[in-house]
Amino acid sequence: MQQDLLRRLMQVATHERPARRVLKGGQVLNVFTGRLLDADVAIEEGIIAAVGPDYAGEEEIDCTGLTIIPGLIDAHLHIESAMVQPAELAKVLLPRGTTTLIADPHELANVSGEAAMDYLFGAAETCGLNVFVMAPSAVPASPFDRNGAGVIGASRLAAWKDRALGLGEVMCFPQVVAGDPAALDKLDAYAGRPIDGHAPGLRGPALQAYRLAGIQTEHEASDFAEGLEKLEAGFALLVREGSAAHNLEPLVTGLLKHRIPTGRCAFCTDDKHLADIFTQGHIDHCVRRAIELGMPFAQAVQMATIQPARIYGLNDLGAVAPGCRADLVLLENAARMTIRAVYKDGVPAAERLADAQAFPVPDSLLHTVKLPALTEEDLALYCAAETDAIQPVPRQLLTRRVRASVQRDGAGRFLPDARYCKLCAVQRHSGEKRLAVAPLEGFGIRGGALATTVAHDSHNIVAAGDNDADLLAAMRALAEAGGGYAIARGGEVHLLPLPVCGLVSLESGEAVARHTDEMLAIAREMGIPAGVDPFITLSFLSLPVIPAVRLLDGGLFDAENFRWIVQ
Repeated sequence: MQQDLLRRLMQVATHERPARRVLKGGQVLNVFTGRLLDADVAIEEGIIAAVGPDYAGEEEIDCTGLTIIPGLIDAHLHIESAMVQPAELAKVLLPRGTTTLIADPHELANVSGEAAMDYLFGAAETCGLNVFVMAPSAVPASPFDRNGAGVIGASRLAAWKDRALGLGEVMCFPQVVAGDPAALDKLDAYAGRPIDGHAPGLRGPALQAYRLAGIQTEHEASDFAEGLEKLEAGFALLVREGSAAHNLEPLVTGLLKHRIPTGRCAFCTDDKHLADIFTQGHIDHCVRRAIELGMPFAQAVQMATIQPARIYGLNDLGAVAPGCRADLVLLENAARMTIRAVYKDGVPAAERLADAQAFPVPDSLLHTVKLPALTEEDLALYCAAETDAIQPVPRQLLTRRVRASVQRDGAGRFLPDARYCKLCAVQRHSGEKRLAVAPLEGFGIRGGALATTVAHDSHNIVAAGDNDADLLAAMRALAEAGGGYAIARGGEVHLLPLPVCGLVSLESGEAVARHTDEMLAIAREMGIPAGVDPFITLSFLSLPVIPAVRLLDGGLFDAENFRWIVQ
């Protein structure tokens, strides 16, 4: 901090001069002690100068009856999962109290590498939020993936050290535990910086080895026993509540029941769709839900503010205290997280967003879908009457490998029925004809097909349907649009275009949320069960670093033992 600014702040703190703006008469949550204090908040040049009684300001805001808390922090997310540009996402998140994001852009980076990272760094600076970018370690997520960017190893990662906060989630945990030099070189490149983990289901000695590598956080715990073991191994536990993974309830319930201190816990969304943010909220939803489960208000807010700030070394964020950024949320009803107003850098959210700018999208991030010429015969699956199938676990990212008794035609080709539809994974970055097909249980689709270029983390095309004509129609529509979501029903195609790397829209947040809801309504008409988001479900079925079985463009993959499944 420059000395001139520091002197002005000190003069405000000691009542020698009025502050630029003072929030007066509210109750301030002190996140260091958990106490609610009657105090004014004096703000000068976007920084909190003082918290205490009787401060005067050039502008004074009456906060009588309001509770003032720090701006909320999402401890781990992929901005791309909202499917809008960062400036559009800020318009949705800031009014809901989220002021800071710890963003891992490995979705964009897997498609377009350095060009995508340059775009994201630029967009982060102009969007109106505090966006701290983690260098993406998972490009690709595993040696078995084929993405668009190739392999981003330690030397390419090191080039971003001046702009990145730390190293993004280290997904290929078997390589880390095995001491693979390429994996350890990435960790060495960011030694001393925050390093995020990704180790679903990893327990026992292997978890100990993973922690030894210097990985500091974990957001993949799906139940309390796993979360507790990771906490006790020294990881910061990021409690995830997204669109597909709903881990908050079992983790918070267990933490409260067993009276486990939560000082090393924080909330994150990981992947959350705009439609869900509009209806539920963002990190405010996590706080609200934790309170509903019995967590005290102050403790829940600490998990959304000071604790993620400490985990990531953000010393001027996460508290209403002198020297912190004036990122503040004013609550009408604390227990319900009912927001009256949000201040970013000491100014109302609307003013801050008015100054925000969308960052130009370079042409190199457009037109990234190169679908090979395909026929219905290319989609044929010749199999035995009993074969391996994928069964998604409800409300989780996990899957099960099941033996399926399937219908076949006279030539031995798999025929979809009410229980098993056809799942396809198709390479879309190179134009090479490389694809795989497997039965998918419980998806429910009848009379058509769904396809998406949002398919973690290599983002090839993943499609599911009950007939080949509609599967091909949906995939071809994606190629024409440059990516997105597609539904084909009897030859009629409905499309949500996502032309930026096949992941992000050029439209507003409201338009994307509305269009997503329309696509979901059509999917429901086609038999997708209530409570299942078909596109989010599809988007994780090709991610080989989450157990137990996945479909990659190279075939069915055993994600527990890291090997191909030979049928």
